[in-house]
Amino acid sequence: MTVLRSGSATHVGRVRTVNQDLPLERPNLYAVADGMGGHVGGEVAARVAVETLEQAFERAPTVAGLQEAISEANAAVWHESQVNADLRGMGTTLTAAALVGGVGGHDVLALANVGDSRAYVFSEDRLVQVTDDHSLAEERMRQGEMTEEEAAVHPQRHILTRALGVSSEVEADMWELELRSGDRLVLCSDGLSNEVGTDEMADILRTVGDPGGAARRLVEVANEHGGADNITVVVIDVQVGEGGGGTTTKVRPLGLGAAAPAAATAAVPVVGSAPNGDARDSSPSAEPAGLVRPATATAATAAVRMDDTLAPGARLGFGDDTTTLAGEGPRSDEFFFGTATSVPVARSTTRVPPAPLPPRGGPGDSKERESRGARRRRLGIPRRITPRVVGFILLVAAVPVAAYFVLRWYAYDNWIVTLQGNQIVVKQGQVGGVLWFHPKIVDRTGVTTADILPAAVGPLRGGVQEASLKSARTYVTALTTTAATTTTTTTTTTTTTTFRRLAPAPAPFQTTTTTTAPATTTTAP
Repeated sequence: MTVLRSGSATHVGRVRTVNQDLPLERPNLYAVADGMGGHVGGEVAARVAVETLEQAFERAPTVAGLQEAISEANAAVWHESQVNADLRGMGTTLTAAALVGGVGGHDVLALANVGDSRAYVFSEDRLVQVTDDHSLAEERMRQGEMTEEEAAVHPQRHILTRALGVSSEVEADMWELELRSGDRLVLCSDGLSNEVGTDEMADILRTVGDPGGAARRLVEVANEHGGADNITVVVIDVQVGEGGGGTTTKVRPLGLGAAAPAAATAAVPVVGSAPNGDARDSSPSAEPAGLVRPATATAATAAVRMDDTLAPGARLGFGDDTTTLAGEGPRSDEFFFGTATSVPVARSTTRVPPAPLPPRGGPGDSKERESRGARRRRLGIPRRITPRVVGFILLVAAVPVAAYFVLRWYAYDNWIVTLQGNQIVVKQGQVGGVLWFHPKIVDRTGVTTADILPAAVGPLRGGVQEASLKSARTYVTALTTTAATTTTTTTTTTTTTTFRRLAPAPAPFQTTTTTTAPATTTTAP
């Protein structure tokens, strides 16, 4: 009997705004999905893949059942991308591990991988990567075209050669793991493996005992190193294991279809000294000491080109080159921790067709079709029209509408008293007009140039501006009143001049001189 304990953590990272990763923890099933395909597509692809994987594996909890569950998950993501134009081209990676019954009644962990999410085994204080990344850079590295260090920084390291949902069928890499007590299995998205090296991962797994705490610490370190992508980690601890009677941890690749020709020879150490004494690879990329692989004939895995094509306009990963689905090159063979034994390994190049999708209408009626709204709610796809979207549209539409009315108000917030021919009219608008808003006649006064003073005609031809229609009419009334008053005054003056009697001229001014003779007084003696 095998007893497992797990913990997980996920984080959006420090660069992205949406977390398109999704972890899965169930008693006997664990997975990490890393979605891609835009703001909505990546989230939906990961959710559809994980939900379908869980439902399909419950029906057949075996190694073959896990592989078929991967095929169903691929078909479900592909189906959703075809029926919903908004999700066209979406896809997701998927790395899953399931506890199943193995040969001889022993429990084993079945491991499946599609994409560049990874699985590591931590055993005997060493961390070993089990899965192979399905990316252009990793494929070229496995073919000897570049080194591991070059592949780690190559621009094509994010361009996937295999993912769920980009074609109607997909082939998953499969392994069978016999883990012993104390071993740890780590599933993670590339947000962790791109930021944290294996040595640092091993240190954390070595020092943090709780699987949930270890997962959280790994996510924290990835963020401390930059957090350029979403980060998701699932750590699975083997509390009680059955791996080889507790003496050996084994990791074997599987071929579940028609087996391709394969040959196996005795296990050969990868690191250290070969049986003949020749030195082996001691580069940093070599396997840790004590890890051995059985050598196999290279002809065992012939490359097979996939017949499926990408959806129109679909592009995998984040690179600029259009991705084509290509066959695999040679892959990792069985390896062991501890004492190695030679085990023949068969590698299949035949893909297992995906199981048909379950009826969309409900369990009781296969012909009943699920409504679009119900499917969107089930998948968690946001509604296209929401109150927020409506509010945003109204706000955007209100800006030009408001600008139109403000401009119209300004253009017609003025009145002009002017002439049309020899008639005085009142127009509403600005002199000369504003854009397409031209002055319009609002009052034909019936007053002509003959009814006003000649001196007022000049200003009227240029247009006299008033603040309101009432002011304009008052101005016209003033013009006619002034003209009438002037005419009356002129008539009265003429009459007065004609009929007024002239007063007689005053008499000539005369000057009178009075001479007074001095009086003489004679006094008699």
